Amino acid sequence: MTFKRMIIAGALALPFLAASPAFAQDEAKTDAYIGANIGYHNLGDNPIGANDGAIYGVYAGVDIPAGESLIFGVEGNFNLGSNAIDSEYGVAAKIGVRAGDKGQLFVRGGYQEVNVDLAKISGGLVTGGIDDTEGDYLVGVGGQYKLSDNMSFRVVLDTIAFDSTRITGGLSVHF
Repeated sequence: MTFKRMIIAGALALPFLAASPAFAQDEAKTDAYIGANIGYHNLGDNPIGANDGAIYGVYAGVDIPAGESLIFGVEGNFNLGSNAIDSEYGVAAKIGVRAGDKGQLFVRGGYQEVNVDLAKISGGLVTGGIDDTEGDYLVGVGGQYKLSDNMSFRVVLDTIAFDSTRITGGLSVHF
């Protein structure tokens, strides 16, 4: 990771950390969850000319409270895709703050693999089924809102190596 990218990632986290005392306290307990999401992955300007596409998949994680409003967590994900995106999977650590009684704002960082099918790029003219898997660091921001004690809605915006972006929305079940 270049110094410039580390500064950008730190700058994204700073507002959430500075605002943490202003948010209300919720019940302080470990929160495990699993969810389903749908979204769009823009592969950006890439050397293989891959097409952007819709993604859908699952995620699971755990949030651990650290004080009145600070939350640390870890999360894994697996998505299938359309167009050139066959699948993607990864893991991320997250740090967040409670926003009122039911909300949470967070930043996250981790590693994501994206499996791109080059045969889909050329309209199926490539018969060898050439696949290319690229992995790099992930940086993202998101928020979630509890619809009930056991269910929440969330929206997450991620970038993978500041080369591609994806936005997802999902429903989580909490245990």
